[in-house]
Amino acid sequence: MEDLSTARLLDTDRDGGLERYMLHGRRQIAQLLQALIDEHCLIAAHSGGGQSFVTALIRLDDDTVLLDVSPDPAANRRALMADRLLCITQLQRIRIQFSLHGLAEVSEDGRPALRAPLPEQLLRLQRRESYRLQVPLKHEVGVSLKAHDAAREPVQMDSRVIDISAGGIATVVPPGVAAFVIGDKLEDCRLRLPDTDPLALTLEVRNITPQPQRNGTELLRLGLQFVDLPGNAEARIQRYIFNTERERNAREKGGI
Repeated sequence: MEDLSTARLLDTDRDGGLERYMLHGRRQIAQLLQALIDEHCLIAAHSGGGQSFVTALIRLDDDTVLLDVSPDPAANRRALMADRLLCITQLQRIRIQFSLHGLAEVSEDGRPALRAPLPEQLLRLQRRESYRLQVPLKHEVGVSLKAHDAAREPVQMDSRVIDISAGGIATVVPPGVAAFVIGDKLEDCRLRLPDTDPLALTLEVRNITPQPQRNGTELLRLGLQFVDLPGNAEARIQRYIFNTERERNAREKGGI
């Protein structure tokens, strides 16, 4: 599959898309990257194919950024060979994402480092503004919920995830199978994303909405928030969201 640039990956769509969260000004981007340096923020750097390593920015020049290398030489080789290095981090609970292209290995004060041109754009996404992706039917994204029935007996059910964000998921379940209450925490649930092992997580019930069906029956739409989501699980969820957006945007433009 063609590895599209971040610009195509995050194209604005008719539903609002992510364009409103993008920074394009070189000065703004440089200021935000400098803040990542000042706050010693760790960065998850993804080189494609499910490969990633933890790194940090070292310093900025006028037109370039220096990145710490991985202690794993193989990870550095993959980063240098990749079309882009997707960098994901947080600054004061705000998600920051940008792509670096044209990486080269250099020496910084006698130590190896990675150098790349300053990114042309950067995503700044506050958690409360987390972009929600409508999950394509063909992806068969699902969740196993562990809840209780009206008698407080344990119940486990599998349901399809209909949308997903960095903050949570929405799913639809039949009424009466479990007694869901807003504020309940559902522990030891399992989220199933394509091409990856299930993610163990805790979900908090945030909203419950009846969904009448054309055949006269009714389903319940559950809004579920991630609770204390581990960083590696959050990175895998974000990677799925952006890869799916990339595929959709490329398809709309006739790229695939």
